[in-house]
Amino acid sequence: MSDEASAGWRTWPNLITVVRLALLPVFLWLLFDTGHRAEAAWLLGALGATDWVDGFVARRLNQVSTVGKVLDPVADRVLMMTGLIAVAAAGGVPWWFALATLAREVLVSGLTIVLALLGAARIDVLWWGKVSTFALMVTYPLFLLTSNDHHAALATWQQWGRGACWVVGTTGLALSWAVLAGYFGPAKRALRTGRAGRGLE
Repeated sequence: MSDEASAGWRTWPNLITVVRLALLPVFLWLLFDTGHRAEAAWLLGALGATDWVDGFVARRLNQVSTVGKVLDPVADRVLMMTGLIAVAAAGGVPWWFALATLAREVLVSGLTIVLALLGAARIDVLWWGKVSTFALMVTYPLFLLTSNDHHAALATWQQWGRGACWVVGTTGLALSWAVLAGYFGPAKRALRTGRAGRGLE
């Protein structure tokens, strides 16, 4: 589908995506320049929780566009990668946890690009993949919210919340790697389908 056949690039969904990206520097400013850790955590949570809004609006208003199909997933990856690195840098989560999450995101992005270059058909997102992504997108803002600057003592609610974070976070991380392994079968079929449709097989 070309931009002429789609809704074009000047659409409400694309504006929402751009606004979400524009708020990312605000998150970093709140976290590292102002010390407003709680506000930064809530903003990061809002950016993660609204990852479905642009897609919903695109379908609702019939404004699905080629630009949006590229911009939306790119924005989601940028937001997640930047968020997890920032939370780790701020001491909200151990680096090993952040790097394990980042490595998975890099592999998914690389696999997506390679398949697209090889002409593979589209792969539907697995339901468990959505679950793991949601778990991680919830976990990182909560890790930030339940941590303090300069290793200050945690309040009782933070201690309880941090325990819950580890349960949800490790479950989401393990599930995300398991789901990644589950994509290899569909990826092979999508590659065969795409190449056959182009007469390459």
